[in-house]
Amino acid sequence: MKNFSNMMKQAQEMQGRIQEMQGELDTLEVKGSSGAGLVTVTLNGKGDMTGLKIDASMVKPDEAEILEDLIVAAHNDAKTKMEAMLQDKMKDLTGGLPIPPGMKLF
Repeated sequence: MKNFSNMMKQAQEMQGRIQEMQGELDTLEVKGSSGAGLVTVTLNGKGDMTGLKIDASMVKPDEAEILEDLIVAAHNDAKTKMEAMLQDKMKDLTGGLPIPPGMKLF
């Protein structure tokens, strides 16, 4: 019975840490870039785009398609970085316990 109580206590502690981490997501910020820095996208911890910077040299009507591709690439770069950061935080939070695929904590 003592073992079960310890398990429940650990689960409650983990739940508290997860809630803390969810609160921190709004303050996290990751930048992704493409085109050697010509386009930079900023995402918050929830993956929402909060910023976009485009080098003035890219603002040409005949290069709109290239610019669109660079924006998508910068967004994908930032999202990949954010996901890696969240995985690292989850490893710290769960003490290395594996989280089953498809299980979302956020």
